[in-house]
Amino acid sequence: MSEAFLTEMLPILAGGTAHTQSLGFVLDKVRDDRVTLRAPYRPDLVGDPQTHVLAGGLVTTMLDHVGGLAVWVRMQEFRPIATLDLRVDYMRPARPNEDLLAEARCYRLTKSIAFIRAWAFETSPDDPVAAAQGAYVLTGDGADQIGANLKTGTRAAGAKA
Repeated sequence: MSEAFLTEMLPILAGGTAHTQSLGFVLDKVRDDRVTLRAPYRPDLVGDPQTHVLAGGLVTTMLDHVGGLAVWVRMQEFRPIATLDLRVDYMRPARPNEDLLAEARCYRLTKSIAFIRAWAFETSPDDPVAAAQGAYVLTGDGADQIGANLKTGTRAAGAKA
């Protein structure tokens, strides 16, 4: 993998979009094929004002996003991808007033689908807030592109011109 991808592109992909900036996501580290993302604790990310526990939507968003980052690290390049399936199992509430980390690994990469496992936690993935398993569809170029197997000029049954 190119050093420029890791040092320049991946941090932008991790926290450089309007959505990820608003949530405060930052690339924490890349270690081999694992990517760790951090969301610094902020009161506006709390889901329950009485307990100060972070919102569950933040946890799901982090797991989905770090999964995508792991796919790009595994592919060693940026290509458009889309979440095809994401299962999140919540194990416990996030601890109040602590940063949330999410770590993912792309454990299988095929021509058109990538499979990830991810964990959200405060200090160790051995004590997870949530665990996720997901699949991402990969886009291709030319003959590999999604829909390339369809004949040009044909329409699905019932489609209007």
